Amino acid sequence: MRLAMPILAVLAGTLCTQPAQQATAAEDVPWQRHTIDNSSRGADGVRLADVNGDGLLDMTTGWEEGGVIRVYLNPGPQRATLPWPAVTVGKVKSPEDAVFADLDGDGAVDVVSSCEGKTRTIFVHWAPIEAEDYLNESAWKTQAFPATQNEQLWMFALPLDVDGRNGVDLIVSSKGTNGSIGWLESPDNPRDVDAWKYHRLRDSGWIMSLLARDMDGGGDFVVVASDRKGANRKVLWLENPGQAASRNGAKWIEHPVGGDDCETMFIDVLTRRDQPDSPPSEIFAAVKSVEIRQFIRAETTAGWRTNRQLLSEPDAIGTAKSVRVCDVDLDGRPDFVFSCEQANGDRHGVFWLSLEKNELRRHSISGPEGVKFDLLQLLDLDADGDLDVITCEERTNLGVIWYENPAKQPASSH
Repeated sequence: MRLAMPILAVLAGTLCTQPAQQATAAEDVPWQRHTIDNSSRGADGVRLADVNGDGLLDMTTGWEEGGVIRVYLNPGPQRATLPWPAVTVGKVKSPEDAVFADLDGDGAVDVVSSCEGKTRTIFVHWAPIEAEDYLNESAWKTQAFPATQNEQLWMFALPLDVDGRNGVDLIVSSKGTNGSIGWLESPDNPRDVDAWKYHRLRDSGWIMSLLARDMDGGGDFVVVASDRKGANRKVLWLENPGQAASRNGAKWIEHPVGGDDCETMFIDVLTRRDQPDSPPSEIFAAVKSVEIRQFIRAETTAGWRTNRQLLSEPDAIGTAKSVRVCDVDLDGRPDFVFSCEQANGDRHGVFWLSLEKNELRRHSISGPEGVKFDLLQLLDLDADGDLDVITCEERTNLGVIWYENPAKQPASSH
């Protein structure tokens, strides 16, 4: 599996990795899988935040076929391999995404879910104010945002303060007919869901990624997105024209990155290792069917250039869904972690790719178990010094899972 030399040269200088250290080589066998939850059907992506202030990242996900939104509290490295403490925070049909956000600023972290299918609505699941009630299902309250109700096939939401008023707003996105990226403006009283206003920013075909990054070095976050379908498909970022201007309906400036000729899925945005405070210099995208695209910011212009790499052995893997860049095996060099859909039969749905002698070598993570995997999250859950892989699998109902990186031995037995 050969990788173009320009990708090697740029990738080697950009990823923020720890110094190289002695590590056990990761064997080319499936990693040990641990189940966080498999109590419902169709887990569809995991989002992270520390909701209880213990310094550990917790998780939320929507179960698309099961119609529930669940929260999982990180139990710490000694108990991470066991099912996590969990609560159903709401029941809604066809959820595609769930994300943490303290919308009313009361210190209790709420959850926002985006639903497609016949539901076509965005919901807020209000968290109980008392910390001891966080895992009490009956203490949560679910409400729809009327401005979104039966409007679009909602796919993804991003909490972000757009206008500098009333705390957190929501960047929201959808797919299909009337698809868009827009934002929900928080009112004086965020609990008044009727008062939230929707502002359309651009027409879209099928939004996969919404990320907040400082793309221009201005010190504020803009929206980076991947749109996989339709006439406007591409990787792009949207520049807020200013807080007051946004409130008054001003047009956001769209900056194209690339990918208008392909179907870009989830993306990863990287900043140069030697310039961690500079704007992101690279974006990597998983591209249908089995491809990695690297978009490189040009140093002398505002544009981006593109490198592409088709993955070899397509019959051994599924179709592209998510890509992340990290140092998997702790050798000081960046690697790719990749997830797939349609990993039927003996195909592998999650694997990692190492750079060896200007070639990519594929290593198993999931093995052939599982068919449709989703967004990847990387986190050292067992505190052994390497990054583990968190994802969902929704066809064979593996559920919310994580794979234990074997690069280092655990600090203690589980």
